Amino acid sequence: MGEPRLPGTYLKEKEMYQLPGIVEHRPDAKYSFSAGQAVSRFLEGLKQGRILGKRCPRCGRVYVPPRSYCEYCFAPTAEWVEVSGEGEVNTAVVSYISTFRERLEEPEIIAVIRLYAPGYTGKKDEYEFPGIFHKLCGVKPEDVMSGRVIGMRVRPRWKPPERRVGSITDIECFEPVEG
Repeated sequence: MGEPRLPGTYLKEKEMYQLPGIVEHRPDAKYSFSAGQAVSRFLEGLKQGRILGKRCPRCGRVYVPPRSYCEYCFAPTAEWVEVSGEGEVNTAVVSYISTFRERLEEPEIIAVIRLYAPGYTGKKDEYEFPGIFHKLCGVKPEDVMSGRVIGMRVRPRWKPPERRVGSITDIECFEPVEG
């Protein structure tokens, strides 16, 4: 079936390199990307089945995924904390498109989840820390469309330890907490 053709004029590769002003050199570039110190430690924690964040010493915000500096008060974050993974849904959408831009037969629910930091007592707005962007399972599209998922308590569903590789996908999804 192939990729759908969009309107416009398509150039073949050889036509592209014949255009005036186009450099004909084709570098064989190889790239290596470092996740950095904070995110590397976060990913290693995921491989071990732990969710790690960093706390700002000035305002107390906890960042998951961790950041080296607080984006609110610009203080360096130093203290590593482990969060349980439990949290609540801040927002969610129903997606019919995969991460590879293919149409999905069954939609996925994608959510922003605010994870509870150590010391969280459940008071609204006790912590203003960012959420983690991930799949939500165990809910239906109608739950999202009606708004029933907003504020829902959820927890991570982990891959078995032998299948974890140190990636955000080591968490299969977040699922509702019963009770």
